[in-house]
Amino acid sequence: MYLATTGRRDTPVRPRSGGAGRRVPGAVLALGTVSLVTDISSEMVTAVLPLYLVLGLGLSPLQFGFLDGLFNGVAAVVRLLGGYAADRGRGHKRVAGLGYALSALSRLGLLLAGGATAGIAAALATDRVGKGIRTAPRDALITLSSPPEALGRSFGVHRAMDTTGALLGPLAAFALLWATADAYDAVFVVSFCVGLLGVLLLVLYVPGQQPAPPVRPAPRRRKPFEALRDPAFRRILAAASLLGAATIGDAFVYLLLQDRLDLPVGWFPLLPLGAAACYLLLAIPAGRIADRVGRRLPFLYGHLALLGVYATLLAPVGGPALLLLVPVLVLLGVFYATTDGVLMALAGPVLPTDGRAGGLAVLQTGQALARLLAAAGFGAAWTLWGPGPALWAALSALLAALAGGWALLPRDPSGTPAPGQPQAQTPERRTA
Repeated sequence: MYLATTGRRDTPVRPRSGGAGRRVPGAVLALGTVSLVTDISSEMVTAVLPLYLVLGLGLSPLQFGFLDGLFNGVAAVVRLLGGYAADRGRGHKRVAGLGYALSALSRLGLLLAGGATAGIAAALATDRVGKGIRTAPRDALITLSSPPEALGRSFGVHRAMDTTGALLGPLAAFALLWATADAYDAVFVVSFCVGLLGVLLLVLYVPGQQPAPPVRPAPRRRKPFEALRDPAFRRILAAASLLGAATIGDAFVYLLLQDRLDLPVGWFPLLPLGAAACYLLLAIPAGRIADRVGRRLPFLYGHLALLGVYATLLAPVGGPALLLLVPVLVLLGVFYATTDGVLMALAGPVLPTDGRAGGLAVLQTGQALARLLAAAGFGAAWTLWGPGPALWAALSALLAALAGGWALLPRDPSGTPAPGQPQAQTPERRTA
């Protein structure tokens, strides 16, 4: 495959964790705690932002949708800069810390903006830029802190802690609004304080750089897209982007549920909590399974779960709403549990340590941009054809993407053999 078993000088010394990575490294737990606290902060704002902007300040849904889509696209591109900056100076912690700090400051920006649209736009842009900057260095730190055979578990633990914050954030926001008679400023102040706590935890408890080997050549300057020279990485990127282009997005799934079940508007904000709870329960088991059987198959089977979401939404289900609601939310949680962290664990060992953040940033950006295109295409199809035909088109596209992903993804590039298969030969990493 593409990993060296001997003679590599760019691989950091892995901390012994006892029993082939049975324990999650302390750095991963620290990063998970930072993500948990930061997600409480960010999801507090995300849960109330549509209400604040549309009902409180009078923005139209079209204006809000334009701002949100624009800044999500910007965040996807900024990931490239964050990954490149982290690799160039081997400053993964510093770059990630900058991203977390920017996101925390954006809450203060919302508080100070008042009703000024320009100020709100600047605060939202700061938040998305912060998220974009920190994602790749954070995931690179996870891969550099974990043994290769336990990456799935490490990412599963991190994503479970991250999702815990995503569950607690909306609950904290609505509790604050209830206690303060809809005072949005109180939510922004508390969110800012919680975000600063996350930055402080990063500074105090996350190690800055993994130990280097005793003999280390002078680091060479890597180009932003140098990861694309690796054939295994190119195939992973192509498969992830292809499958991302057939992913319509959570918002549309929830809107389709609303359309099918005619749910009260007050219940709509609670739909993501069901999928997030399932994700939380399955993230660690999915990561452990991926470490045992190889990460390629769980990633593909996760998209089969998404295919099940589409098929369930198209099925003529009658009776109580739970007969449709529960399967869709459970399958959506399965999809994220078996794809989000597993994809990073799949790609991490393929990349050199001094170019890992940049490579993961390229992968995340390609997938994110493909999903943005998929969401835009599905929205246009829904407008032109209606929800049913648009969903049939999405299901057909996902079937085709699964076939392409099956052909494109390399066989266990992480070096973890599937059960019953011999260990793959791993000559020196190719640079062509």
